[in-house]
Amino acid sequence: MSAAEQGRGPAGSTYAELQVTTHFSFLRGASSCEELFSRAAALGIPALGIVDRHSLAGIVRAHEAARQTGVRLVIGSRLDLTDGTALLLYPMDRAGYGRLCRLLTLGKSRAGKGACDLAWEDVADWAEGLLAILVPDEPDDRCARQLARLRHTFPGRCYVALTLRRRPGDVLRLHLLSELAAAHRVPTVMTNDVLYHAPERRIMQDIVTCIRKGCTIDSAGFRRERYADRFLQPPSEIARLFARHPEAVARTLEVVERCKFRLDELQYQYPEEVVIPGLTAQQSLEQLTWSAVADRYPDGVPEKVQAVLRHELRLIDQLGYAPYFLTVHSIVRFARSRGILCQGRGSAANSAVCYVLGITSIDPERHNLLFERFVSAERREPPDIDVDFEHDRREIVIQWIYETYGRHRAALTAVVTRYRARGAVRDVGKVLGLTEDVTAALAGQIWAWSDEGVEEQHAKELSLNLEDRRLRLTLELAQQLMGTPRHLSQHPGGFVLTQHRLDELVPIEPAAMEDRQVIEWDKDDIDLLRIMKVDILALGRHCHINRGAGELLLHWA
Repeated sequence: MSAAEQGRGPAGSTYAELQVTTHFSFLRGASSCEELFSRAAALGIPALGIVDRHSLAGIVRAHEAARQTGVRLVIGSRLDLTDGTALLLYPMDRAGYGRLCRLLTLGKSRAGKGACDLAWEDVADWAEGLLAILVPDEPDDRCARQLARLRHTFPGRCYVALTLRRRPGDVLRLHLLSELAAAHRVPTVMTNDVLYHAPERRIMQDIVTCIRKGCTIDSAGFRRERYADRFLQPPSEIARLFARHPEAVARTLEVVERCKFRLDELQYQYPEEVVIPGLTAQQSLEQLTWSAVADRYPDGVPEKVQAVLRHELRLIDQLGYAPYFLTVHSIVRFARSRGILCQGRGSAANSAVCYVLGITSIDPERHNLLFERFVSAERREPPDIDVDFEHDRREIVIQWIYETYGRHRAALTAVVTRYRARGAVRDVGKVLGLTEDVTAALAGQIWAWSDEGVEEQHAKELSLNLEDRRLRLTLELAQQLMGTPRHLSQHPGGFVLTQHRLDELVPIEPAAMEDRQVIEWDKDDIDLLRIMKVDILALGRHCHINRGAGELLLHWA
């Protein structure tokens, strides 16, 4: 008998877990998407609803984990409103997903980086196409008001969650909630409010909670989760725990069926960039390229170069990448119109088109270049042109991009900052009450970017007592914490641009730097979804070159 068959309850019953928090909740959940979906597959759970708080940062990884395991992903997000109401929102279709992204973007724009500020009125404005589950506290008058508002805002698309809290009176609490929900004609649905994939991850969940709250494990008190089974349960156990509410368990699958949106439906469309009136993007690129050839080869264009250009333009046309090349060309042209030094580098140096348009400086006549290292019909990977600008004046270029495309169509990609060895040792040691000199000494034993973690030999070299339970736990848990997302920061200069609204593709939040904004997905995420980005990078050397050239002109003058 398979693990999935063993997990099924009476008469082959099963359920979907609709309230799962991943470690992309940033120090709230304690398991990765890969761990959660693998565990679900082993238990025979057919679908997981990922609802990280105020975020869709983890859904690309969840989408990939779902594809690998065959467990269905239900995309969602948990919102904690300004009045304390907790809602789980799930898009039912592509339009609903766009509204959820817009709603999260609105809340983040108000609250600033890493926060979200939304009220019931905001949810009501963007409720169409969304299914909502109320996560109640107690079956009281406040809950009754929430249910009435929920039913008004999401007519025919709302539920109330029944979740065990492992506290006295749990059975009575769920009964009263069911009665109250029935009185307001809102159906109930079971959730287990999962924070980690398996029971052994409980202690790590305590650790990340303490890091988030800034306290030690000894002083955490009720800031820790009060019950220890917030992991994925086999269907047979869920059937036993909710034996009085089988209809709530059955409705979990009903919600899955109603929420049909999948991430595969996202159709990324790059800006059209038709720069020459009456011509398509491809025709514009070809005209610009052949017009610029004479500037690069004033003595005549070698036949080899002509052949390479024709080959590249054919492949660009086949893959539909002409708008991307036009974007980079327009950015470089703007920078040079302001006297800002810039230079393309990386794999784009293999492109004769980039050389002719002045994006790079590698002459294909003098070098044996292979365009397929940059763009390949077989790989079908989006082109990635890195352009270095003067460090001191790059912000002029960045703000021009925002002004040209609009802040609803342009944003920097994120960088997921993850725990490495030193940071993991310091934070875990602090939570477990080790003194700062001990954690600093342990962290100092390893290279800053090490992926190996602190080992017992490091502790022995410092003459530390390995029999001490907290020290051993620190070494073990720091190893587990490595690779866990810590927070989102901004990419050095990777821009995502869209033809239509970017904030209907992914939520956007303000960056730490003024007048910048960042999407919730990082480079690996947009690569998986084949979304193109333009890298606007900085190079201090360009500043020195430009400054030196200016000083030289003044000297000769």
